[in-house]
Amino acid sequence: MSECLFCKMLNGEIPVPRVYENEHAIVIKDINPQAPTHLLAIPRSHFSRPDSIPQGDESILGNLFAAINAVVHREGLAKKGYRLVINAGSTAGQSVDHIHVHILSGRDMRWPPG
Repeated sequence: MSECLFCKMLNGEIPVPRVYENEHAIVIKDINPQAPTHLLAIPRSHFSRPDSIPQGDESILGNLFAAINAVVHREGLAKKGYRLVINAGSTAGQSVDHIHVHILSGRDMRWPPG
């Protein structure tokens, strides 16, 4: 996706410091943090939303959550507590049409979130 901001980050067109990366995903700091720790986990495969992943390719999300698991343990978030958020569609708050998971930690989270 030549115009996708996250694809440009993934292929190195836009340099960004990576908190974590593996063959399936990268994790970066959010440029507009909503909590003391606000990271974005981004799969290397481009799909706009979870519901756009074809049946049979669900491993994309499994691999993304494995990267998230590695980061929350390495950054000590598992002990503190954290929230994961996936926005799907503009009315849900999605601003980049590439699946990504927000990892938020470091403050009390309220419910309901919206």
